[in-house]
Amino acid sequence: MAKVIVWNLVTLDGFYEGEKKWDLEFHNRAWGGELEAMANEFGDKAGLLVFGRVTYEGMRDYWTAAEPSTITTYMNALPKLVASRTQSMSEWNNTVMTADIDAEIARRRKAPGKDVYVFGSAELSHSLMGAGLVDEVMLCVVPVTLGKGNRFFKGGAPLDFDLLEARPLSNGSVILRYKPRNAD
Repeated sequence: MAKVIVWNLVTLDGFYEGEKKWDLEFHNRAWGGELEAMANEFGDKAGLLVFGRVTYEGMRDYWTAAEPSTITTYMNALPKLVASRTQSMSEWNNTVMTADIDAEIARRRKAPGKDVYVFGSAELSHSLMGAGLVDEVMLCVVPVTLGKGNRFFKGGAPLDFDLLEARPLSNGSVILRYKPRNAD
């Protein structure tokens, strides 16, 4: 059975991007050999990458033009699933669009295979967590504050988590892994 794992970098004050879309400058504070090694491992562990439509568009534009690397290779090669009610076609190889992401994720969770990773996509992540379709939330907490921006955790019903792991990185960032209590 595949696990659904949400992955994102967030600031100490809970933002995953600044005030403008794709303002991810704070990622540079976290990036280093340890985070790069972990990111490289995602390519071996992932059987599917999942994005919301906005994140998909940014990832597609970035990774199809990125310098060759292990991460670039798997980001372009792995199967991708995009939640979108407005698009049905994709310009990124190995990508399927779906208007019914909950049903598609539920189906893929039950199938044998490698894990499903939701990268970025705060709105989608929040929706999937609320539906009990996320098995793990993995965050890299970066030791900076932005003061304003786009929060990763959205309002709505409270969510409760159990800590699986807390791993500090040498640059002061911390990888946190949580299991949502309402996951099936």
